[in-house]
Amino acid sequence: MLVFIVIGLLGLGLAVASLLLGDFLDLLDGAISGTSLGAGGLLFGATGMLVLSWGLEPWVAYPAGLVVAVLVVVLVNVLVKRLKAGDDGAPVSLVGAQGSVTSGVDRGHGEVSLDAATELETRLAFSDEPIEQGTRIVVVEQHGARVKVEPVWR
Repeated sequence: MLVFIVIGLLGLGLAVASLLLGDFLDLLDGAISGTSLGAGGLLFGATGMLVLSWGLEPWVAYPAGLVVAVLVVVLVNVLVKRLKAGDDGAPVSLVGAQGSVTSGVDRGHGEVSLDAATELETRLAFSDEPIEQGTRIVVVEQHGARVKVEPVWR
């Protein structure tokens, strides 16, 4: 029983350290991360303790804990790789995107709703000439979060 407690606590410590400090442990050229090993160790200990608390023998608890630990290491590693491969935070150019004016646009201010898949809300917009609400527009320049727009018919 003590083995499961110690491995579980070590796993918890490794998982927390990896999450707080970044993955400082990288084995087999990125195949296994500190986060996944920590989660595997934690669940190895938890599974072993659970099996022993059910009154089963240690020879059942060790393989059960090992199977759960391997599954968790693989699952967490796959999830971490997917998160790292995501393009969140990558700048997206909106030049050429079309949409419509939601609040009249002029040289100083206005709002547009863009049809781009990355756009969920309205954007602050400006234009060289006034554009009325409901007019279809195209983005011609992007300045941070603001966009310069023109009517589509140009």
